[in-house]
Amino acid sequence: MRRSEVPGWELTGQRQSTAGRERLPAGGLELFALLARLLRRPRRGDRRLPLLWLVRSDTADLMVPLRRFLGQGPRRRVPHAVLDADAPPGAGDVPALLRELHRQLSLEAFGAARLRFRHYPLADWLMQQSLSLGIDADDSRAALVRRLRDRKGPRTPEALPSGGDAVSIASQVLLWLVRRAVPGVVFRAAVSGRVPVLGRHYNWFMRQQYLAPRQSVTFLGFAERLTAGWRDGEQPDQVNKLLLHAFLEDLRQAYRRRPWRPSDWRRTAYPALLIDNVAPGNVGGELVRLIGDVRTETGRNDPLLIVASGGQPPPDLPEPHPLTEADEAYDEWAGALPEMRRLRRPATWLVALRPDETDTGPPSRGGLRPFSAPDPPWWSRRFLPTALCLVLVAVLGLWVASRWGPGCHPSLTGQVSVEVVGSGECVGYSDSTAQVFNNDPGQDRLRTVQERIFAQNRSAEEVWQRSDRRRPFLTLVYLGTLTGNRTRADEESYVSEREELEGMATAQYALLKESAGADGAALLRIVVANGGRQMIYADRAVAMLAELARDDPTVLGVVGLVESRTSTARALRELNQVGLPVLAPTLSADRMDANSRLYLQISAPNKDQVKLVDAYAKQVLKVNEAHVFYTTLEGSSLTEDLYVGTLVDGLRQQFGPRITRLDEWRTGQRLTDECGYPGMLFYAGRWSEFDGFLRALRECGGNPPRHLVADDSANRYMANPGLRAAAPGNLPVTYVSKASLATCAVLRAAQDRRDDARASFLSWIQADDLLDPRAAGRAPRSRSASGSASPTTRR
Repeated sequence: MRRSEVPGWELTGQRQSTAGRERLPAGGLELFALLARLLRRPRRGDRRLPLLWLVRSDTADLMVPLRRFLGQGPRRRVPHAVLDADAPPGAGDVPALLRELHRQLSLEAFGAARLRFRHYPLADWLMQQSLSLGIDADDSRAALVRRLRDRKGPRTPEALPSGGDAVSIASQVLLWLVRRAVPGVVFRAAVSGRVPVLGRHYNWFMRQQYLAPRQSVTFLGFAERLTAGWRDGEQPDQVNKLLLHAFLEDLRQAYRRRPWRPSDWRRTAYPALLIDNVAPGNVGGELVRLIGDVRTETGRNDPLLIVASGGQPPPDLPEPHPLTEADEAYDEWAGALPEMRRLRRPATWLVALRPDETDTGPPSRGGLRPFSAPDPPWWSRRFLPTALCLVLVAVLGLWVASRWGPGCHPSLTGQVSVEVVGSGECVGYSDSTAQVFNNDPGQDRLRTVQERIFAQNRSAEEVWQRSDRRRPFLTLVYLGTLTGNRTRADEESYVSEREELEGMATAQYALLKESAGADGAALLRIVVANGGRQMIYADRAVAMLAELARDDPTVLGVVGLVESRTSTARALRELNQVGLPVLAPTLSADRMDANSRLYLQISAPNKDQVKLVDAYAKQVLKVNEAHVFYTTLEGSSLTEDLYVGTLVDGLRQQFGPRITRLDEWRTGQRLTDECGYPGMLFYAGRWSEFDGFLRALRECGGNPPRHLVADDSANRYMANPGLRAAAPGNLPVTYVSKASLATCAVLRAAQDRRDDARASFLSWIQADDLLDPRAAGRAPRSRSASGSASPTTRR
């Protein structure tokens, strides 16, 4: 920063009274402009700082305004120290001056965190230690080790524990031994220099250049050479340079800027040292000479700005510059410094300034305001770490809230990948009890079958390991709708999904029961995946499954997908790109196979269902006219709901003008116009609205429509005993079924006919260690009595 770049408020106070102004010699303002420039630390990098030698004149003493300039800043003062070479502290030597300098700079009195020193206090402490010369060398070394360990405070003696039972005494003795032994071990490791992280300040002494530290091999040997008596054989100049080098190294480390430490960037002004009454022959001149020598010999810069005031400068210096040319003198010195350092010229770091003797007029008068350290960058303020922590916690909280929730959280055990979506549902996959889908009231049986599957997953893994991995190990993914339905606390809302999972658990159970010696018999692991209500989030679940398939080569394919929707079609396309085959037991929307080359649909498409309904109306009901009502669920449409959309299109094409009414039915809409209707009243909607549709027809009382027929989605309604119990008792319903009844009675009849496959299936589902007894016995018989079709035939 040039002279013109220094803010005027730092140099002149336009509103100060004349009594408050300092009387400065000619060039005084230029000097203080240069000091402000040098004290201000650049935002990037650091500048080289000179040793300014101010030649004292009989009429101009700048030390008093210098002290005020540095010491009376209104906000953040510059860390500084003031020494008087005519009245040095202590013994009046260089170590005593450094001790006083350390004391002043260590004060927490400058509006910022105090400077911390590690190397210099250790070196100075060692120089004040005295070891008896007449004792054995090992004893002398042991005494020094004890003092070094106790330097920051002696250890409190601890008595051996006593009392209590044997276990208590043993644990206390062990703790006592650890407290006694660990500090010693850590200290020995630190001073040894063999552990990189420990004892960095000890290692520094062995790497620096003064007093030939490598001759001592270890730090302890070098430390002995610094103690009183032992250092008598060392050159005093080298000892003083070591002390000064350690002091400057502490300043360098205090002024380091590390990206991960915002507090480092709060030091915006360099520390300063003012030395008064300096002369080439006194201790002040000796300190100035040593500082220049250490800077030149080590080749390292330091952040200390030194201003010395005295008589004539050292004779090695060229002619001093006048104060009015202070800025130009510094620029000239900075340009010549690299060459002077390379040649190691005497007084390389000195810049001498003198008052202008040719100025015979009165000294210039101007106002002077004390210098304040510039404000630190906003991102280094003390509040920032706290604010960042709060922001990170908030962001982490939002992320966790988006990924985790009650009954939805990733796990370190098993294959689990889930996230909480906008509706609050838990979407993803799991193969272990660490994540069981759906914690809603009333869904205990759905959770139980998942837990059964996950337990069998562990068993299959164990059997595979015991077979030395000879048996084929396969993974199937069940992807369905396991959350999102609104249910009562006593209502089981996922009967079909639960029974589909029971069927897969049975197949898994049968493979586990194969002989241990049957190396060709496969073992099955089942991963349960949830695509959310109406399969809206199937694409998110598939994205997670794609990562699973890439990481796990045992993944064979996907079973389920439950509902024919555009989200399901997208999931099919993504699964096709991943290369995962899909087996869909219940999907029936037309043209679903166009979304994947690896798609196998078991149920007949809607075009076949339409033909079946048309034939039933003509041949059984003997009617030609039909009314059709459809539903698409809240937030959906015919375009999004492929099952309902293709079914309605097929009915329109198949029946043509025979459909005399085609309307969308919504919850709460009355159906009194349909009372006594003699034609076929066809329900072409989703099962979840079928209960409300039946309640609307209850208003017909004793005059219901003659022929109520429902699509195959009504199977889910029929499979739910709680919903079926509330249906009107005087309203006969015919519904489409794409599978024969699979109740226990049917299976027993097949067993009597020596049908081994169905007999085996019956024995498996009745096994005590597989399914809930309600699923293996009572529930199927109840559905058989009601005449419902297999609950697996749904869209």
